[in-house]
Amino acid sequence: MKRYRTGLLGLGLGLVWTVGLMSACLAAEDDAYRVLKEQESFGTPAEMMSHYLFTQIEQAEQAWKEGYEARKTPEAIQQYQQRLQAEFIERIGGFPERTPLNPQVVGTLDRRGYRVEKIIFESQPRHFVTAALFLPDADHFPPPYPGVLVPCGHSNDAKAYRNYAGYGALLAVNGLAALVFDPIDQGERHQWQDADGKFTLWGTAAHSMVGKSCILMGWNTARYEVWDAMRAVDYLQSRPDIIPEKIGCSGISGGGTQTAYLMALDPRIHTAAPGCYICSLFGKLLKTDGPQDAEQNIFGQLALGMDHADYCMMRAPRPTLLLTATRDFFDIEDAWVSFRMAKRLYGRLGYPERMELAETDEQHGFTKQLREASVRWMLRWLADRDEVVFEADNLDVPGKADLQCTPQGEVMLLPDARSVYDLNRDQAAALAEQRKRLWSETSRDELIGRIARLAGIRPLGELPPPKIEARGSLERPGYRVQKLVLQVEPGILLPALLFVPEGATQGKVLYLHEQGKAADAAPGGSIESLVRSGKIVLAVDLRGTGETQRTGQRYFDPQYHGPDGQDFYLAYLLGRTHVGMRAEDIMVCARWLQETQSPQNAAPEWIAVGHLGIPTLHAAVVSPNLLERVTLVRPFVSWTNAVELGVNMLPLVATVHGALRVYDLPDLAGLLGDRLQMIDPHDAVNQRQ
Repeated sequence: MKRYRTGLLGLGLGLVWTVGLMSACLAAEDDAYRVLKEQESFGTPAEMMSHYLFTQIEQAEQAWKEGYEARKTPEAIQQYQQRLQAEFIERIGGFPERTPLNPQVVGTLDRRGYRVEKIIFESQPRHFVTAALFLPDADHFPPPYPGVLVPCGHSNDAKAYRNYAGYGALLAVNGLAALVFDPIDQGERHQWQDADGKFTLWGTAAHSMVGKSCILMGWNTARYEVWDAMRAVDYLQSRPDIIPEKIGCSGISGGGTQTAYLMALDPRIHTAAPGCYICSLFGKLLKTDGPQDAEQNIFGQLALGMDHADYCMMRAPRPTLLLTATRDFFDIEDAWVSFRMAKRLYGRLGYPERMELAETDEQHGFTKQLREASVRWMLRWLADRDEVVFEADNLDVPGKADLQCTPQGEVMLLPDARSVYDLNRDQAAALAEQRKRLWSETSRDELIGRIARLAGIRPLGELPPPKIEARGSLERPGYRVQKLVLQVEPGILLPALLFVPEGATQGKVLYLHEQGKAADAAPGGSIESLVRSGKIVLAVDLRGTGETQRTGQRYFDPQYHGPDGQDFYLAYLLGRTHVGMRAEDIMVCARWLQETQSPQNAAPEWIAVGHLGIPTLHAAVVSPNLLERVTLVRPFVSWTNAVELGVNMLPLVATVHGALRVYDLPDLAGLLGDRLQMIDPHDAVNQRQ
């Protein structure tokens, strides 16, 4: 099946920042203000950030390969597995406590050769999971049975999608039980209800929206998906008709992602067959389709040394089969590379036969040959039956209406149901209380140090002065505009405009606009007003803005995630934040402005417009000696507000992984005191506050 990309229409949010507005603002930049050439060392200016990040990904790949080659002994492999599993769990936010499942069998179906029980259980209190348990005919296959967990890919029908339900039926007619369950935001588990009461937000778009709030708390959408799957294993093991030590897992696409994570983290998964997912983040995926939805990107995993092959190697030597397709967008060649690396490691443990690959000449999806291959693999390792299995053309597969578990087809319409947004709000409230204690007990310097480490901001002394290149000038009545390039580090060039008034100067301003240096640069604009008051103004395109703004990125809706979601996730996979990188840009530019422009060594005023207020706040707190005062125009009121709203328009580049464990934006504002002015603050759906 194809990879679904859903929009976020019909939410009734009164959108202010639209794709059209962003495109118009970028297009409106007068060529006279352009500084960078169309061909730099990194290609076009818009490719600067991706080129910069891919250079670091290449370095991470080399370190990953060296680590792999060093793991030769069972002891070294075991240490690696334990380390990576612990890091993996921490980076998705850990897991909640186990609470009663309160399972209900809400209906049964008798089908040809098997039967189905329709199940609802609670993976967390009042957080409902809907599932279908396919059970063999007891007269032909007496219980107890091995059980296979089937997480679903990105179909809106989820457990009722023909290929997923058909896989459950195929397992059951061959003597294996199969629990096919709905992931969040699919099937009967849509988590967000629109203003008109409809459930239109689903699939990858929904997962990425949930993921944005999770990032701020140090969680990941994968935390919910993996925990649902672990509780599904709990349910299988609670049943007397299931053999508890013979549990398998197999899914395709998004279900392949869930299978890969679960098999790496839960030792109860005896046998696994992830499909149409395992390839390599060091391979073609990031360079072609780019990073996928939120749960497929774990914070810092590439710097940590966790590629797709590691999901297999973390579970070695338990049986694992990769289900692949030659015409998949999850590249087949990269799948083979990951397979070979995993198989070599299995061989180092003495079990090369337990790591295998099935390839079919098809496109992405749980196609017939892959369903058959998966069932054969499960039979071999869970039931000690090495048999050839073919799927009959007349296999009796139930439809969507047959498998519906809830009265109205949505878990959120059950009494007292709790969504992932509700659970995120609970966590945000708990973190707010935690922060109160932290800030009352911790020194200012220690707090600032923790803020800098979380955002990834280096001390000012470690940041070299920029290399400056002049690119011409413009003459205007009463002042001159110099076009500059500030190279703040290898591969990062910041286009800038330096506005210098005639005669004596009365101060300096660092001007930062989310739409780039040219947004307020026209005659009669905000910058000219400052210059005519006698101030030198440096307007800068921070990395990834203005001339270096990446355009045409797919997958992440620009209205809700900003126009550079894929570059954000490239940095995220490396454990880096755009907030931190841009804060460093601000510090370097402010220091240059302070030291080189008249009056020399006088600290400039900072003005930041839109979401650039967030890195500006960080830079001001970390390096307060570089500024006279800060003015934020249309700033976001808080990160907690984005979590509380659920569906929101906070750009991904304005987030810091795990920030709410230590601080929120008002905490940063409080550190600046009366040196900070905020004009026209907005909430996370761009409504004035």
